[in-house]
Order: sequence, then structure tokens, then C-alpha cells
Amino acid sequence: MKCAAFWGHDGKALADFYAAALGWEVTQTFGDTAAMISDGTTTYVFYTAESFKAPNWPEDELVFHLDLAFDDVEAARERLIGLGATKPAHQPGGKHWTVLLDPSGQPLCISAAR
Repeated sequence: MKCAAFWGHDGKALADFYAAALGWEVTQTFGDTAAMISDGTTTYVFYTAESFKAPNWPEDELVFHLDLAFDDVEAARERLIGLGATKPAHQPGGKHWTVLLDPSGQPLCISAAR
């Protein structure tokens, strides 16, 4: 199983956002500070970090970000915004991808499934 870890102001809320975004489920919680989501092959763990500071994107370089692919990008964009994502003005992907900021302020890209 593959796993990646993310930090934010509220790990459980971030886990709920990505579980809904990906159609996965929260599979485990760790008190009030962390939660895990999975599709059975890939796992993401989200931690609460009180000193977390979102990158000032695009000025700050990103260590990493998620690229998510959807069959219907417009519907996914609207659904993700409804779940708490925001769409920044800076959109370097043109027609190839859309940048959103997750509820913790971290960029993610969405594009069409190929």
C-alpha cells in the first residue's frame, strides 16, 4: 500500500475534504489530530499542525502537490469548491489543468482523466 502524509490546521477536516473529493472513505482516526483515508491501494494521512502555514502560492515554491484527474472537470471543480476549495486567480495551466486551493490553502490541480 502506498501512503502520503499531509499537514494542515485541521487534519480531520482535511481528511474529510479529500475523502469526499476522491470518493474514498475515512478509514481511521487518531484522536482529534489525525485521520486516514484510503481506496484500498493508496492511503493518505492528514495531521493537525497548530503551527501550519499554507504556502503563499505562486510566490512560494511547492514541495509537492496533488494532481487529480476527473472525467468531468467542470463538475469536479464545482463539487470541490462546494466542499471548501477555492480557485485562485493565478491559473498557469491554461486549458490543461485548473489550480484549486484545498481548505488548508494548499494548491492541488485538477485535469481531465486521460
